[in-house]
Formats: sequence, structure tokens, C-alpha cells
Amino acid sequence: MRTEVFRDAWGIPHLRAGSANELAYAQGHNAAVDRAWQLEVERHRAQGTSAAFLGAEALAWDRFARQARLADTARRCYEALDGDTRDWVAAYVDGVNAGLGRGAAKAPEFAEAGLAPGTWEPWTPLSLWLSTHILFAGFPTKLWRDEVARRLGDEAIELFAVDGPGTAGSNGWLVSAGRTSTGAPLIAGDPHRFIEDPGIYQQVHLVCPEYDVVGLAFPGVPGVAHFAHTGSVAWAITNAMADYQDLYRERLRRTADGVEALGPDGWRPAAHHTETVDVAGGDPVRVEVTETARGPVIIGDAPDGDGTVEAVSLRYVPRVTAELGFAAIAELMRARTVADVDRAFERWVEPVNVVLAADTSGGLLHRTAGRVPLRHRDNRLRVVPAWEHGHEWRGMHEPMPRTEVADFAVMANERVLAGPLGVEFAPPHRADRIAGLLRTSDRWSAAEMTTVHMDTHLGSARPLLDLIAGPDGPDGLSPAASELRERLLAWDRRMDAGSTAAAAYAEVRHAVVRRIAAHPELTCLTEPPPYPDVFQPWLNLLVKVGYALEGLLATRLLPGIDRAEVVREALEEVAADPARTRGTWGERHRLAPWRALPLGDEQWPGLAGDHDCVLATSSVPGLTDHAARGPAARYVWDLRSREDSRWLVPLGARGIPGDPHHRDQLPLWLRGELVPVVTDFSRLSPETTA
Repeated sequence: MRTEVFRDAWGIPHLRAGSANELAYAQGHNAAVDRAWQLEVERHRAQGTSAAFLGAEALAWDRFARQARLADTARRCYEALDGDTRDWVAAYVDGVNAGLGRGAAKAPEFAEAGLAPGTWEPWTPLSLWLSTHILFAGFPTKLWRDEVARRLGDEAIELFAVDGPGTAGSNGWLVSAGRTSTGAPLIAGDPHRFIEDPGIYQQVHLVCPEYDVVGLAFPGVPGVAHFAHTGSVAWAITNAMADYQDLYRERLRRTADGVEALGPDGWRPAAHHTETVDVAGGDPVRVEVTETARGPVIIGDAPDGDGTVEAVSLRYVPRVTAELGFAAIAELMRARTVADVDRAFERWVEPVNVVLAADTSGGLLHRTAGRVPLRHRDNRLRVVPAWEHGHEWRGMHEPMPRTEVADFAVMANERVLAGPLGVEFAPPHRADRIAGLLRTSDRWSAAEMTTVHMDTHLGSARPLLDLIAGPDGPDGLSPAASELRERLLAWDRRMDAGSTAAAAYAEVRHAVVRRIAAHPELTCLTEPPPYPDVFQPWLNLLVKVGYALEGLLATRLLPGIDRAEVVREALEEVAADPARTRGTWGERHRLAPWRALPLGDEQWPGLAGDHDCVLATSSVPGLTDHAARGPAARYVWDLRSREDSRWLVPLGARGIPGDPHHRDQLPLWLRGELVPVVTDFSRLSPETTA
């Protein structure tokens, strides 16, 4: 098997091989060499064995991965693939296994954790994909809504609906040929995810006789799925914010033959066994794995003796259909036109996305893609009783929504196109802002797109600033609070890193969020329900208030909260401490990447932006100014010339600490610059021949 590996000036791998399967092998081998630690951490997380070397902090996830049957579902989906796609995935896995030893030798984390590289199964890439996206639709929000309805009444079930950033999202936009300087379409955007070190996306160029693709790959998964350019067609996606996973309240009992669950037609046997999770520095933990006719039980265990207990099961599409959509990825690699991309996305399963595509012949595409089950509306909102009729799935939503593209199209997790598919969406601020910026010119170029990527206007600031302004402002303010009020009202609403007014606004916002969360109207929600730790980010009152603040400042469902008084008290609180009104937003709003195994303390740089800015570097109002989530990549696909396209990741091309390309893109990411896409092999440096 002969492959060629080249690198550009940023260490980005360019791989060339004699066939698609040889190229898949080369991609797997390269990912293992460049990202061995990342690949092995994700493999262990997907199969629920990460606590064995990461310790007790990883136990909650491992328990969930076991109980949700992630690895077993991936195996089923792999076995259901057509033969060609199965061989393609297997070739990638062969490459990973061949490269892991070399990659692990370069990664100091293996020695630090006492971990040796393992062996990948043919279905491991599918398990990584499933593990990465299983929480993408935010099904734990249904646990929260259930608690809100139970404690505040059914009329309040959507009180904390953010139409906001509680789950991963993205920006994306397509500018048609008539509004560009070249007369060819442009596609640009940035996926918003948790920023990880190494990054979740890998820039890659893949070439074989069947295709020539540049794009952003998931390390551990063959091909490029979400963002790519084949030379004649390019595409990009954002999270559609669809609801396609259900939670069922189960009743379980033990019998002489095992475990049974109560369904609409009475008691039926449930699959049941136990597994053991090893924990570094602790005792092994026994985990019960139960699966009813609805799906795997992810909360609760069967009773030890007589009687019944309630538990919660998860129903998700790949577990039901044995489909994960990998055949779509293989088909996308061969796309030449928008019609090819459209046809490939008909096979897409999870996560459910909004897609933009354009080709060199003038084809344009704006559609949703994935599998969304048809069922009762209550299934979308809350945990539903497994023993009642009416909560079954009744096929899939068809056809998936689509729309025509005129001058431009924007996708930013807003409600418009995907409205029939979900419950909560992002507020329209990012989408409206991007559309407004695109209207300012009909001569857009790839280079100018960074001005959109980096826009810091905070549309969601208006409700709080309106309360600060009031008809005459809050009554009875002290001189210091009055001065703070005037500073905020003069602010341009840009979350620039050097802005002291943005920092002061964030401090007042923190104070307002904390006061609302502590108000007697909401104290019944202060104590989170006793669900597993992996779901707690969705069940924290302070976090929920912070993300839903815009709506909570306007809702009539909480008549006991005097918003004007809350704002007055917040202004006084912040003004009373001069330290809280000094300094810049960038001094507080620092990057906070996730690392499976931090190697020492590190001071990360300050950032511009915030969660409702186009530059969506998300803080958590009321909790922290640090940004764990933000643009996990940026791209501009130019359909006139792929060589004029540009891209970037937050850190670098390689996941090896100390490597020159580990973090060399970070300064550019902070400034909003992009690196050129290079596809001419004569401009690349050969690395090796294998």
C-alpha cells in the first residue's frame, strides 16, 4: 500500500493515495501519528473505559456511555453498512492501528497517565462519532423542563426556553455569485463547540483518483463530513437544533427470570446485565445496564428485591434503526455538484443539521438533513410515561425542510428553516447580524469574510440595557451607580477585548442573573434533581437563568420579580466595588480549553466576543466570564478558485505538546486571520513515503 504524505507551512497534512481505501488507511495513520492521545481518549470515552486512567472525574461519563450502549450501537451500525462503506471504514481503522505506536511515542500524556495505546475495532470510528454527538440535541433539557413543570406548574414548562446557546451551535452563510467580487459563490462560517486541546477539527487534504477534497475532519473518523470543498462543490453545516431523542419514565421490577419494564401493553422482559468500570486510584464500580422496548435505561437501576422503581430510558435513532449515516460521508467525498451533495445528505442521520452548498455551475442548496421521528408533542418537551399509549414513534419527518437561496443565505441555529423539527432554537441575534452585515456590500471577497467572523455586537444586551435606562433610570441610585449607569448607556454594545464598558456590562449582568436565581419565585429550583452528574450542566439554575436572561427579563410568568428593583440593586452592588468596574473584557473573558489530562497550570489569552455575538466565544452569565466554547474552526470556501479559500483552527494542526504546529494558529485565531488553503502539491513539503 503506497501513500504520500505532504505538509504545508502550517503542518496541515495533505495525503495522496492510489485508491479511496488506501487513502482512508493513510488518513487513519496520519490521525494516529498527529493525534494519538486525542484518539485514544475518545476511544476510551466511547466505550466507557476512560476512568481507568483519568480517574473518578471520568466515572459519570463512563457510566453513561455503558448504560446508553454507545459502543454496542456503533457495532450494530457498522455491521449494517453496505460492503464498500464498511471496507472504507475498516481501512481507516487499519491505518490508525498501524500509526498509534508511533504517535503515542511522541505524546507525553501516555506516560503521564500510565496508558498504552490499545487496538481499534472496525466500528470504533462510529462509536467516536456517536459519543461526540449523543448530547448534541440536548435531551437532558427535558429533565429540567420536567422539574420546572413539577415545581412551578405546567404553564411554566418552557419558562427557561433560551431560543439560545445552551447546546453547541454554529454560524454559516452563503453569498451567491451576484454579491461577490469574483462572480462566484462564497461559503463561510464557524462551528461553535467546546474548545479542546487538541482541537476537535483537523484540517486535511485528501486526494485519490476518485476525489480531491479539502476539509475539516474529525480525528478518528474517515473522510470529511461537515465542512469541505472538492474543487467544484463546497458545503457547510450548522446544528439544526432539532429534537430527535426521547426520554421515557420507566417502571422496572425484578422477577425470577430477570428484569421487566411496564409498557403500554403491560409488563415485558427487559435486557439486563452488569458491567464493571475500573477507576484509577479507586475501587471498581459496578454498573447495571438495562434496556427496555423504548431504549437503554440511563437513569436508575432495577430494584434489588420486590416492588417497582422508576427509571428513565433514552430512545435515539441509531439505536432504533442501526443507522448512523456513514454512507453519506463516503458519498460526500465524491460529490461534484450541489445535486450530489443533496443526494448524499438524504442518507444523513445524526446529528440533524442545516446544510448550505454551492457549486461552480451555479447550483445552490439550503436544506436540513437527518432523521427526526414523528411523535406526540409531549415527547419533545419532557419525560413521557412509558406505560401510556400515544408516545410511540410514527415514522420519520419527511421531507426535511428546505428553501431557495436568493442573494445570500444564513444559518445560525435560529428557528426559521428548522422550526418544524425542534423546540428551542438560538435567538435571532447572530442570524440577523450576519444578514445585516452581508447586505452592506455586493462585492464580497474571501478575504473580507473575516469581518463577519469577528463581529462583536451583542444583540441580546438590549433588554437589560432598556431596564437600566428605564423612563428615567432606576430610582434612588447612588452617585457611583449613576455614573456606572451612564457608562453602560453610552456603550456601543460591542464585546471587544479592550472594552472596559463591556467588562462593566458583564459584571452587572452577573449580578442580575444571581439575584434572579436567588429570588423566592425560583428558590424551589435551587436544589438540582438527583440525576447523574453527566446531566447536571443542564440542571443548574444559575446556568439556566444566565442563558435565558433575555426572556426572563420580559416574561409575565414570574410576576413576583420586580425587574427594575433587581437591576437597581445590581448596579449598586457592582458600583460599590471599584475593582468590578475597572479592567477590560479581555482580561476577564479568557479562553478555557478542555484537556483530558492538563499538564500544569497555564494562562490562556483573553478574548473578544460573547455567546450572542457572531464571534460566539461563550461565557456563562452569572457563573464565569471564561469561555470554554467558541469557534472550533473558521473557513471560507471560494467557488471561483479553491486556492483562494481560507481556513483556521483555534490551536494547530498537530496534537503533540511542544510540536511547532501544536498551537501556531492560535495567534491568528485571536486576531481573526485565516491561513490559505493550498492544494498544489508542488508547493508542499513531502514528509514520508509509506
